[in-house]
Amino acid sequence: MNSIILLSAGLDSTVAFKHAYDQCREVLCLTFDYGQQAAAKEIWSAARICDRFGVPHEVIELPWIRRFGGALTGTSELPQIKEHELDSEKAVETARGVWVPARNLIFMAIAAGYAENYDYDFITVGLDFEEARTFPDNTHEFVQRFDRVLEYGTFNHPRVNAPLIRMNKAEIVRLGILNGAPLELSWSCYRSGDLPCGVCESCLRRARAFEEVGVEDPGVAGA
Repeated sequence: MNSIILLSAGLDSTVAFKHAYDQCREVLCLTFDYGQQAAAKEIWSAARICDRFGVPHEVIELPWIRRFGGALTGTSELPQIKEHELDSEKAVETARGVWVPARNLIFMAIAAGYAENYDYDFITVGLDFEEARTFPDNTHEFVQRFDRVLEYGTFNHPRVNAPLIRMNKAEIVRLGILNGAPLELSWSCYRSGDLPCGVCESCLRRARAFEEVGVEDPGVAGA
């Protein structure tokens, strides 16, 4: 069994990476630069993860996505949210502010091309249950329907491997600790910098997860 892995170096994709690495005889990691504010840090972190485990890593540039604008790829301010609002309707509103049109659909379609060309069995993604509440391209239904697309869009019919699809962030942290994922090398912040900003929604979700598990976040300590 082998897999293409979409590795942004965030908490989810890092844990999904280690799961696939342990299960597969061969993996290839893809990281996308689409003009996101955290691109430099994500690429740097993903490269470090791949170097540690001795797996090939490719960075794919998609500069045209920058023209879509939005808070992640444009110049508008990132939406503000408080920790107690993460599971509220406010989170649904702020999700629209950081939404990149068809992002996962684009990334997974590119991964499907790699999987067919190099005859990989799976495309591993770090989609999770917690973010499926606000992002439709993180849902179990999205994975199921993309699998159907792969049946018609490829000859070798790779399948989507989404090991975290039923998990929230705290459960993902627990799995990462259990399977030895390099959490200290992961980067969840929407921005690049020496340290995570600590106030964007992604940082808040990560901090809440580690707090619920009751362990220090090694990514913050070692950033």
